[in-house]
Amino acid sequence: MLEVIKRFKRPFLVTIFFLLLCGLGYPLLLTGLSQLIFPVQANGSIIKVDGTAVGSKFVGQDFSDPRFMKGRPSAVDYNTYTQEQKDDGTYSGVSSGSKNYSATNPELAERVENDMNTFLAANPTIAKEDIPTDLLTASGSGLDPQISPAAAAVQIPALAQNTGLTEDVLKDIVAHNTQDRFLGVFGEPTVNVLGVNLQIGQILGIFDGQD
Repeated sequence: MLEVIKRFKRPFLVTIFFLLLCGLGYPLLLTGLSQLIFPVQANGSIIKVDGTAVGSKFVGQDFSDPRFMKGRPSAVDYNTYTQEQKDDGTYSGVSSGSKNYSATNPELAERVENDMNTFLAANPTIAKEDIPTDLLTASGSGLDPQISPAAAAVQIPALAQNTGLTEDVLKDIVAHNTQDRFLGVFGEPTVNVLGVNLQIGQILGIFDGQD
């Protein structure tokens, strides 16, 4: 019996050591360093207005107010839900993803058609062939916080009418919230929808401040 215990003692101790090192020590070290060096990013890049969290820079939201810019379609509705849906179990919890419909799927065609009609109703000066693709296609995560500059620009006329702000002011807001290609080479320019809407809200007096 003692011989068996001796035989398994070393691998057992090695297992415990690496379990503590990799399962506890390493995660705590990285968590501590990230909180020290990148505290905002480590805590979700949360944006606050008057001390109240209104969203994350990297998670999209569904904006229904006509004074605010709209983001991309979301297969998970950006995880929005009503209290009734939460109570009756319709809302199944935080999720991310897409429907992954094929191009020939009739449900995809119906969804795009409905989104197109909704957009045209809210933006009567825009022809359907001028709607940028990303305003009709859902992102892979369903939580994309950004749209293309073209998708932002096409919404400016309706936003000007609904907010009373001039198109030049709105263009400046979009430019302020536009991120160029990484290192000038990788990716495409993007516009952060939440950033745009927060600035619109501040000018209109909906929000008093931002931190």
